Amino acid sequence: MSTSRTAESPRSSSVDRVAAAAARLGLDVTITRFEAGARTAQDAARACGCAVSQIVKSVVLRVADGDRHLLFLTGGDARVDPAKAAALAGAPLAKADAASVRAQTGFAIGGVAPIGHLRPIETWIDPDLLRHAVVWAAAGTPDHVFAVAPERLRAAAGATVADFVDRPARP
Repeated sequence: MSTSRTAESPRSSSVDRVAAAAARLGLDVTITRFEAGARTAQDAARACGCAVSQIVKSVVLRVADGDRHLLFLTGGDARVDPAKAAALAGAPLAKADAASVRAQTGFAIGGVAPIGHLRPIETWIDPDLLRHAVVWAAAGTPDHVFAVAPERLRAAAGATVADFVDRPARP
């Protein structure tokens, strides 16, 4: 039986929801809190001791003039390409505001986890995340993260693998 643990207090209902979702989905994770926070991918990479590309950014977009929200999981070294994302969605997309992100996922921007959402959300994952042995994702707050094998994360999140990013060329 898989379990998920929170390594440090204080706990929040968002972190508890992620821990419960991880356990329900069979992910054995430890949720860690960083006192200094991990509000940017660079901050998170420093705190986790990993490459920025191993940080999972959870980007929520919505269909323009609609209430359909979509989740794009990409590495901290990339950004969502609006045209590629819209092609996957089959509709023009707009940035989701903080209130709609919270209403859809239950998380504040900066702490959106890839699992444990209040409502189901269509999800895509950047194939570059799958090249890592381990990635680090937000666990419900900007200060909480968990490590997971990316293929396990993809399966747990019900994510479709697709190219939707614009990233700097690698040397």
